[in-house]
Amino acid sequence: MLILGIETSCDETAASVSYNGTTILSSVVSTQIEEHKKYGGVVPEIASRRHSENILGVVREALEKAEKTIDDMDAVAVTYAPGLIGALLVGVNFAKGLSMALGKPLIPVHHITGHIAANYIAHPELKPPYLCLVASGGHSHIIEVLSYTSFRVIGKTRDDAAGECFDKCARALGFPYPGGVHIDKASAYGNPDTYKLPVPRVAGSIYDFSFSGLKTAVINTVHNASQKGQEIRTNDMAASVQKTISDMLVSKTMLAARELGYKKIVLAGGVSANSGVRSTLTMACEKNGYELFMPPLSLCGDNAAMIACQGYYNYQAGITADEGLNATATLSVEKL
Repeated sequence: MLILGIETSCDETAASVSYNGTTILSSVVSTQIEEHKKYGGVVPEIASRRHSENILGVVREALEKAEKTIDDMDAVAVTYAPGLIGALLVGVNFAKGLSMALGKPLIPVHHITGHIAANYIAHPELKPPYLCLVASGGHSHIIEVLSYTSFRVIGKTRDDAAGECFDKCARALGFPYPGGVHIDKASAYGNPDTYKLPVPRVAGSIYDFSFSGLKTAVINTVHNASQKGQEIRTNDMAASVQKTISDMLVSKTMLAARELGYKKIVLAGGVSANSGVRSTLTMACEKNGYELFMPPLSLCGDNAAMIACQGYYNYQAGITADEGLNATATLSVEKL
């Protein structure tokens, strides 16, 4: 089964052609990072406009690289939630038009399930059930993956996501957007024990995350030092931030795994590219005797290959949509 995947939830316009979910024939991503960099973050209106300008060319390139035509496609899969509403609408409306014109099924895909599905591409042997840590710029979740299309949220952030915390701390340290990658690089040259940063906890919810207090502590430490003419050791602060976030994500995931009896752990989302998170989770899984699956760096960020992959499993489960499909800015992964 050939599926055309389309992803426009944030600032990447992406298209991909896959065969039976895990065999990727092409994957094209047009990024807007350089344009948004001067604003220090994604500007939703600009992102939507660029998606409108880029989507046709990206889809054509994906088809050309796969050496297929649009008529060869058996279905069209598209991210419909969650994300920037204007950006999502571009992809959803484009996909609906294609589906109607071709007379082929339209498959709605939840963005978070797409990130999880990236692991099926890299690890075809991976099968549910398992416990998944999903961490990105907009999401931080611990999810029970009960089947390819059934999910239960065990824990989630109550405020900022891990990726957002990385980016905001990076901005305070003077790094350009997106800052997470700069924190990662700088941390390699720093001492993670130099700065003692707070580890926020959510009362009454042992699996939930809270990153706003950590972000505020870093920003205040940097600003106070600047006002007093004191030097902030950038590499050391970067290392301290990375260690704190990594420990927060991994410790709660390990706690959930022990309590729920999971021995198969999966990592997904943009923050899964962070070397600190990957190494901390790897060591924790080795210590506890858990099997760990992580996506390659090429599949950590937003892409349409993961959407096409999850689209395949959705289709097999009978999850399709008609021309009434609408984009949704926020939607729990449990409400598919």
